[in-house]
Amino acid sequence: MSSIEQFGYKEELKRALTTRDLLVYGMIFMVPIAPFSIFGFVSNDAKGMVALAYLVGMFGMFFTAMSYAAMSEAFPVAGSVYSYVQRGVHEIAGFISGWLILLDYILVPSLLYIVSAVALHPLVPEVPSWVWMLGFIGFNAVVNLMGVQCTAKANLWLLGFELIVLAIFVVTGLVALYSGQGAGHLTMKPLYNPDVFNLATVVGATSIAVLSFLGFDGISTLSEESKGGPKAIGRVTLLSLLMVGVLFLLQTWIAADLAQGMTFKVPDSAFYEISRMAGGVWLERIVLISVVISAGIANAMAAQAAVSRILFAMARDGKLPMILAKVHPRYQTPYVSTILVSAISVAAGLYFLQNLEDLSRLVNFGALCSFLFLHVAVVNHYFVRQRSGDWLRHLVSPLLGFIVIGYVLYEMDQRAKIMGLCWLALGALYYLVITRVMKKAVALEI
Repeated sequence: MSSIEQFGYKEELKRALTTRDLLVYGMIFMVPIAPFSIFGFVSNDAKGMVALAYLVGMFGMFFTAMSYAAMSEAFPVAGSVYSYVQRGVHEIAGFISGWLILLDYILVPSLLYIVSAVALHPLVPEVPSWVWMLGFIGFNAVVNLMGVQCTAKANLWLLGFELIVLAIFVVTGLVALYSGQGAGHLTMKPLYNPDVFNLATVVGATSIAVLSFLGFDGISTLSEESKGGPKAIGRVTLLSLLMVGVLFLLQTWIAADLAQGMTFKVPDSAFYEISRMAGGVWLERIVLISVVISAGIANAMAAQAAVSRILFAMARDGKLPMILAKVHPRYQTPYVSTILVSAISVAAGLYFLQNLEDLSRLVNFGALCSFLFLHVAVVNHYFVRQRSGDWLRHLVSPLLGFIVIGYVLYEMDQRAKIMGLCWLALGALYYLVITRVMKKAVALEI
């Protein structure tokens, strides 16, 4: 019996991904240069302590990665947090967490397309932003439809490109810094500035910074396409988070010290202005082009693959229309879900085109709320049901993760919380309709 047949499913997706493929996918999804596009927003909220915001974010996400590792080993199926909470807590809790993570995964591609379109506009102002968006969406849809191996190969080349650009910025930035630009040298201010430090302020900035970390959780959506067994997903989830987290700290520390004394035109262009000051127009152009490629192609491609697997898993269980569980006979990909995600990306991208910050906060709300459910699932499944007795991994770690993420959510922008709660209310209404009005049985026999 295969690893998923024990949960009542049959093997439909192609097991083709190695541990290296999963690691590359996780790093691509998080994007090693993710702070390039949101540095200005985080810097404004953190009063310059950008590195501290990312450190707090990595601290909170580490415990969440531990919980993902634990649950992916117990339930090696597609569906990510939806599947884990469904089996670790309760059917209804699983639906709620799945609905919340959809808010993250469905909107993330739109967010990435907007970031890319905004970055390209200064280079080619005569081309409308929506044209770029449609081009990126179409390209990524085709690659994802052609199969997970095709996506994995593309990811490897794209990751190499991002790491080269990051190395160029780090070297050029350090040379400029120690040549008298910005603070003149690396200081402690990006990590801790006693003159402006306030815990609530830093945590509020972290609510934006964690956007850069979202993606390590996407590795678990590929459980049914991994060749490495249940433990591989957990190991890669932790490793990718720590590797990318270190890169985030390095680049934001350098950028924050370079930015000392600078005034930015708009938050969107902060990192581009820093790059121009440090290395000239050539570095600014390289950074800008790398953001376009990493966000509009690499990251969005990974995000589109992840959300199509969430939709596939929920449809397979009867939570969403069954047509979303259809798998392409040749490419073995959930092609209907992939096409739907592309259509939603077009609509959401056009709607939020001029409101990037609100969209980023809304994405984070869905992800962070679902992570709260994940931590509860670890405690309930391992510590309560199975009486594992592992106080550190199955009680202390998920509790710490719950507290950190809960506080970040508490300090989040009020508008994001209102919009997120509206999405949650819509999900509750949908669940009542399919269970009470349509009388559909959605519970699993586990």
